[in-house]
Amino acid sequence: MPELEKMILVGAPHTSNWDFIVYLGAIRHWRISPRYIAKHTLFRWPFGPFFRRFGGIPVDRAKAGGLVGQVTAEFDRSERMILVMAPEGTRSAAPYWKSGFVKIAADSGAPIVPVYINFESLEVVLGPPITFDGNKEALMDQLRDFFSSGRGKKREGEGPVRLREERSV
Repeated sequence: MPELEKMILVGAPHTSNWDFIVYLGAIRHWRISPRYIAKHTLFRWPFGPFFRRFGGIPVDRAKAGGLVGQVTAEFDRSERMILVMAPEGTRSAAPYWKSGFVKIAADSGAPIVPVYINFESLEVVLGPPITFDGNKEALMDQLRDFFSSGRGKKREGEGPVRLREERSV
């Protein structure tokens, strides 16, 4: 785990509910207390206290705007913050990644640290920190290269590593 005060851990592929169990093991192994954003419906009884205990931040994806600003403000207020994001946004194959992690990195200055799960080799692998310099194409090329070795539990749930605004990859 990089010794950084603030970072955005970007994890993929996200294809199964087992990913969360692996996540819990990884944070215990690395001795970190990360935060993560999840849909607000996960925070209802009886699981709400559990998800909050492990750093969950509930969000209502139906409400427009403000999410990036709220998370950036949290980075500004925090002396130390590790935000974990699954940019696929779903366990099903998605045609593109959500770009919130890029916007948060740009606004907060927090580096992106890619991390993949490989269920075939039973490992979780951290990549080197990437400081986003505004060049989305170069960032996504780095991420595509890194995530090419990741393997989800359900291979049919893996989608391409690309943002909506990328024409084709």
